[in-house]
Amino acid sequence: MKKIILLLILFMVSACGVAPTEVQPIPILASTASVEDATALPAAPTETQLPPLELPAFMENAPALLAWDGVPTYPGDSNPGYFFRVYYNPAIWALTFDNYGFPAIAHRGIEYCVVTPTSGGGLPADMRVDHEIRRINGIAYEVGAVYSNDGVKQFVSYIGGDANIYTGFQVSFHQDSDLCLQEAEVVFATLISVPESQATPAAPAP
Repeated sequence: MKKIILLLILFMVSACGVAPTEVQPIPILASTASVEDATALPAAPTETQLPPLELPAFMENAPALLAWDGVPTYPGDSNPGYFFRVYYNPAIWALTFDNYGFPAIAHRGIEYCVVTPTSGGGLPADMRVDHEIRRINGIAYEVGAVYSNDGVKQFVSYIGGDANIYTGFQVSFHQDSDLCLQEAEVVFATLISVPESQATPAAPAP
């Protein structure tokens, strides 16, 4: 009888006991953003890019432009082995030669509007010069406007360059001086230096 009671007690204890629970692995937390949402996440901050250098409007049609290369008119202030280069629109300017046989460009629509290389020089006593520094597309030009005693503008010189060359241009005109100068400054805005090996200067006039 005691054995039966003992067996019953053991049976009840085992029935009431808690079975060992299975150890559950700790879940790995995944990102709440889906692959599709990844593109919507804000990008890491990047350095703000500077705007590109502003060029004249016609430079967008670069394949139509022609290069005018020449020896700097101030060789003592230029590095040897470099030529100046400006670009001009052949629909607006024509490559020609001045009275001394040097290359020049003449405006097709403004009579007597001509750009020639210059190195400056003396002026008659009856003329005066107004000087200023003007930046054209980042290039600092020394601009000299020459007037007669009666206040009529005769011509304007532009002298400037980059780290390699220092050169001058003279803009001559008989009329429409403001428009002629405006058109010429579009050309001066393209001034750069090129190695002599890459330059293609125009042949002198026959």
